[in-house]
Amino acid sequence: MERIGLTPTDELVRRAVIGDSRAFEQLWNNHIDDLRQFVRATIRHIDDFYVEDICSRSFQKAFMQIRTFDGSRSRFPTWLKTIARNTALDTVAQLQRANRNYVSLDDNIVARSKDIDSICDGEISALENIISDEDRDRTRACIEGLPSIYREVARLRLLDGLQYKEIAEELGMELNTVRTRIRRAKAMIEKIRRENAVQ
Repeated sequence: MERIGLTPTDELVRRAVIGDSRAFEQLWNNHIDDLRQFVRATIRHIDDFYVEDICSRSFQKAFMQIRTFDGSRSRFPTWLKTIARNTALDTVAQLQRANRNYVSLDDNIVARSKDIDSICDGEISALENIISDEDRDRTRACIEGLPSIYREVARLRLLDGLQYKEIAEELGMELNTVRTRIRRAKAMIEKIRRENAVQ
């Protein structure tokens, strides 16, 4: 049976497609809890760091591919969970390569992994050094192009220079969530810079 009219999720997706980052943030708010449960069910005994990382990467991919979403073929939550499942499988494969051991979806991947992204608060990455040397207006423009769920943490870290713990306290977030969002924000900024360099 053909669906008539737009659901609230359809409307948010429509707005996200035309670049409304607030709509994408609302999609995050509406679907993040279900997505976390899905990821925990897909990879049992997973550490919260990996749950947040997989969810953040899945939303990042959804944001980058939102124009390819076809509501006539699947519902948005189903599409998002497909992205999350593939991201979770990629994470397991990456950990397998890092450990050179077999890790199944049922294994406790955190206990077996040495590849946890434990960025120290005082550590400044190469990207942050480059950013600090470049024009702040250009950096600010890149940050403004990020989805809103990444924008504030990126601004606080890359422009204001706050430490991860300070950002977590300022925004009332878990430290692992801050780390994950900053890492995703940096990846998106690098992509924006590469695309701008090609043009």
